[in-house]
Amino acid sequence: MVMQGAPLDEKSTAFLTDALGSSNISALQLAGDASSRRYYRVLVGDGSFVLMVWEPFHDDGRYPFLNVLQHFEKHNVQVPKVIAKSPALGLVLLEDLGDLTLERKFWESQSQSVAQPFYEQAIDELIKIHYLASRDRATSPRFGECVAFGVAFNTEKLLWEMNYGREHLIEKLCRVKLSPVERGELDRIFLDICEKLDREEKLICHRDYHSRNLMIKHGKVRVIDFQDARMGPIQYDLVSLVHDSYVDMNDSVRGQILDYYIRRANGFRDRALDREDFAKIFRLQMVQRCFKACGSFASFYNTREDRRYLKYLEPTLKKVTQTLEYYPEYSAFLRILRDNGLMQFNFMGLT
Repeated sequence: MVMQGAPLDEKSTAFLTDALGSSNISALQLAGDASSRRYYRVLVGDGSFVLMVWEPFHDDGRYPFLNVLQHFEKHNVQVPKVIAKSPALGLVLLEDLGDLTLERKFWESQSQSVAQPFYEQAIDELIKIHYLASRDRATSPRFGECVAFGVAFNTEKLLWEMNYGREHLIEKLCRVKLSPVERGELDRIFLDICEKLDREEKLICHRDYHSRNLMIKHGKVRVIDFQDARMGPIQYDLVSLVHDSYVDMNDSVRGQILDYYIRRANGFRDRALDREDFAKIFRLQMVQRCFKACGSFASFYNTREDRRYLKYLEPTLKKVTQTLEYYPEYSAFLRILRDNGLMQFNFMGLT
């Protein structure tokens, strides 16, 4: 077996040999993302596959990655096919979806309108996740077959995400010492935002529905990184997609994509979405989701000195502050960000 990158151990190599029926295999470690998983492109003959290497798991049908994949597959969501697995080794061999992400498609196009049809395909997949894949819950005696039915973006989870942003961005990365009054103001505002979002109708959310988790193979959008799916507001995934930190989508294309979602969604709803209510919750979700993303980017630097995500902090934080201007009742949050110099902070100058 020919290896490039971190080598696979003998047991993993034996797994591939058995699964693919050949010892003439090459494996190339793929570039890592923000997770602790490792991926390898496995070549054998004219075929290629992707090996996911993670922690050993108990194959009882509730392992999130495989459970959600199977549930999505049942509802025709375009996910990678599973070729083989070894729970004891933490290995899953998958269909190779290639290297073309929606992010890359966006940036390689001279006009954003060229990428828009692929975003509409991404919305088509999201409609399946939000509506078709969520229907099983109504007839399920115990959260259905999907583990996503048993976890949710409730107040506690949404609040944890916002406090993660406070800890890693404000306090650790920017080294701001919040006063007791400021901490109390943020506590009040964060709780209010999260309680309002928690009151919204909950459907299955992918949780990380952005351009790096959407692959394009043979002109079709495919969905990956779905193992953290849970119940939540539809706006959570939509903010992730159209306010994705990895692309610079303009307002015109963003508006058209959201309009496309609303038109498609209304065909699956008993009552059409009220656009004013939709926009109100979308803005709230934008504050929560984008601030959480800032916390994640900061944490990658704080915990492992990973500088790759620092460049996304300024534009993502700007989305948060611009949206907070819609909410006079949250002015203390905006003031804390501005008065402590976060909008002028030189994130790329960190050493």
